[in-house]
Amino acid sequence: MLIKAGVDISRLNREIRRALHAAETAYSEDSELFVITSTYEGTHGAGSLHYSNDAFDSNRPEKNPTSVAKNIRGRLGTHYDVVLEYDHIHIEYDPK
Repeated sequence: MLIKAGVDISRLNREIRRALHAAETAYSEDSELFVITSTYEGTHGAGSLHYSNDAFDSNRPEKNPTSVAKNIRGRLGTHYDVVLEYDHIHIEYDPK
């Protein structure tokens, strides 16, 4: 796992921290590099879980982003949302 310069993972809540390992494993299984690109810093939408330390973004995998996102979803279960965006994967802890 790599962390982009300026990104701080120290504030992440326990539940979303658990997602780091699942994401790292999913990227690794596809031989992709896993980079955390954002947590609370930066600009996110109003009401974003980034600001409550329950979300992070990672780089978009180069080879098969859909497969990696699906793998992460399967590892995390229903209390997490995994969204494949055009330039990153957004992962948040959001129990319904």
